[in-house]
Amino acid sequence: MQVQTQPLTLVILAAGLGSRFGGAKQLAEIEGLNRTIFELSILDAAPYVSKVVLVVNQTILPIIEQQILPRLPSHLQVELAIQAIEDVPEQFQHLAATRVKPWGTGHALLAAKPYVMGKAIVITADDYYGPHAFAQLAAHHQKSNDWAMLAYPILNTLSSQGGVNRGICQINQHGYLTSVTEYLNIAPYIGQLMGQNPAGEMEPLPDSALVSMTCWLVDEALFTLLEAGFSTFLLEADTVVKSEYYLPNQIQRAITEQLAAVTVIKAQDKWLGITYRDELAAITAELNHIFRDSVA
Repeated sequence: MQVQTQPLTLVILAAGLGSRFGGAKQLAEIEGLNRTIFELSILDAAPYVSKVVLVVNQTILPIIEQQILPRLPSHLQVELAIQAIEDVPEQFQHLAATRVKPWGTGHALLAAKPYVMGKAIVITADDYYGPHAFAQLAAHHQKSNDWAMLAYPILNTLSSQGGVNRGICQINQHGYLTSVTEYLNIAPYIGQLMGQNPAGEMEPLPDSALVSMTCWLVDEALFTLLEAGFSTFLLEADTVVKSEYYLPNQIQRAITEQLAAVTVIKAQDKWLGITYRDELAAITAELNHIFRDSVA
């Protein structure tokens, strides 16, 4: 099998509303570095990608254009993709009319479709994946056509401020992802890790679980899948205006239908992120330590 090694694109999902954070957390700057988390991710990724696609919402677009873009590495091609609630097929416009929050990570990635050719690394703006994350994915890209996912131990991704949403992963003996299921409001309850499963029921989760923090290596085939899946989602969610179209669920579909094989790569680094505002201060010292010599 010939391995395709065309340049990688980095897609950053930065259109969320940050309801639990209390604002646009993707724009929160790290004190001492005067950079957002996703800018730090771009610095880490810069040696391995040729293009960056920022998926943003219309509200934060002026700040991105005026403040963020001038600070990004000049050798990178940067594209802005807008995720809009009204960006749905014509027959579902009535749903968009009553929708308040974005449609979810699957819909956000779909907004980047016009700008992605070949393989892409997909991350979220408010997660920091570690200095080696992009090197690990780029190394996989050099030797395999398979998709890949960077996985983190679940206990390293919890919040002391409240429940978190995570994609719980099952991996086969060959190191391939067999399932990824989105659980909501994950937190320890009386010594047992619990999360809300897709049926809405609270379920115990193992402390040893590996989770997806939305750090994927995928190709263009995923976008075709996302388009078809979004229409199906809207049909099923016709009366559930608050439902979200989750990216992990669509990757699960690709695995189940044998449309893709996803290699699981265990992250070398610690994950850092902000779900709640109080967590911003907690990760500031760690990020300053990592980037103290590389951010002017």
